[in-house]
Amino acid sequence: MTQTGHPLEVLVAVSRDSPGTLTGQLETQLRTAVRSGVLRPGTRLPSTRALADQLGVSRRVAVEAYAQLAAEGYVELRQGARPRVAAGTPVADPSPVGPATPAPVARYDFRPSRPDVTTFPRAAWGRCLREAARSIRTADLMYGDPCGVEEFRSGVADYLGRVRGAVATPGRVVATGGYLQGLGLVCQAMAARGARTVALEDPCSSAEPEIAARAGLQVVRLPLDAEGARTDLLAGLDPDVVVLTPAHQHPTGVVLSPGRRRVLAQWLADSGAVLVEDDYDAEYRYDRPAVGAVQGIAPEQVVYAGTLSKVLAPALRLGWLVVPGWLLDDVRTQKQLADQGSPRIDQLAFARFLEDGHLDRHLRAMRTLYRRRRDAVLDALATEVPEATVGGVAAGLHVTAALPDHHDERAVQAAARALGVALSVLGDYRPEAPFPPTLIIGYPHLTDRAIAQGVALIGEAVRAGRG
Repeated sequence: MTQTGHPLEVLVAVSRDSPGTLTGQLETQLRTAVRSGVLRPGTRLPSTRALADQLGVSRRVAVEAYAQLAAEGYVELRQGARPRVAAGTPVADPSPVGPATPAPVARYDFRPSRPDVTTFPRAAWGRCLREAARSIRTADLMYGDPCGVEEFRSGVADYLGRVRGAVATPGRVVATGGYLQGLGLVCQAMAARGARTVALEDPCSSAEPEIAARAGLQVVRLPLDAEGARTDLLAGLDPDVVVLTPAHQHPTGVVLSPGRRRVLAQWLADSGAVLVEDDYDAEYRYDRPAVGAVQGIAPEQVVYAGTLSKVLAPALRLGWLVVPGWLLDDVRTQKQLADQGSPRIDQLAFARFLEDGHLDRHLRAMRTLYRRRRDAVLDALATEVPEATVGGVAAGLHVTAALPDHHDERAVQAAARALGVALSVLGDYRPEAPFPPTLIIGYPHLTDRAIAQGVALIGEAVRAGRG
């Protein structure tokens, strides 16, 4: 039998001290593994030579065992190919748990926080990744500093100072597996220092209360209005940690006003509390100048959090924190316990991606594209849902459409789903809060035509959802 490819191994063992012949032992173990589902249909098996070498027996033992199993229908043998577990082999105890049933795919998906990943600069990223793999230092192939490699931390610090007005030095940058991991690290670090409560925006991401609870922190809610989070209420709430999305509140889209920012900075200085600033989509702005990060005015009391999920693609699972010096060792400890550090080759690839100007070029192109799609959403809503009050339009990756009180947002959501439209509503983020019925409409990943067709269906759903 001609075998191809590299040697494989399989978890079996035979012994001359065990009952039965070596061939019989091997047959029994492989047969049991197939019947129990350990070896699934189609699984490649070692060649007879490789299997004999692994077990330290003559090749004849493996040849005879495979021949018998093939005769019984457990193994498929073909000239010039590796042995495989045969398709349709009997399984004695099939698992009662099958594969997860995939959720129905909506024809038009308007859920927020979804960038257009079809524009991901694959060629540029691939070149940077290959260069990172080629040039990575031997020492960086070990675990190293859990906060990240020097090039990544330096590149991120320079980038944030340049485009977000953040006060960042490389030594204070921590590479993370995205925003939610970063928030968890800060919550755990603050809890270890004695923190008890965290203030979250009302409404906010549904994951944030769970992450705070896992760290042992009690959640208090910080209301919003047209100027953003009610930072004037923080003194009364007296939290140890507060989490805000100042540049484009998620999900309402409101921007924290200059007056509220000043109140926030003063409260941070007086209280000694920590702000986690989630700057998740601040790179995208259309009808207003850039709004600098709050971290730039209170760097010793703010943990700045950023991510590539909205800028490039969620699949990269790469983000960063900029941490005040007094909290850095605590966050480093939590990062060490969490995963001993984010992927180091990927960090080096992103550092190269930044240095070569690819990120700036990509963002310029995306702002133009996303603004056009934002405008398409606004035009379609004006035609199809004229009663809606649209907000959050100046920046970010989604808009809100507040409906008159006689509408039922859940009924609209259900009607849209029946029409093949996936749609988020404000109640998805805070079901028990008394907000007006509001639709959350993400648009970056949809073409102009899909936006027009999808919003027309949303209009039908709105008319069906009137109370």
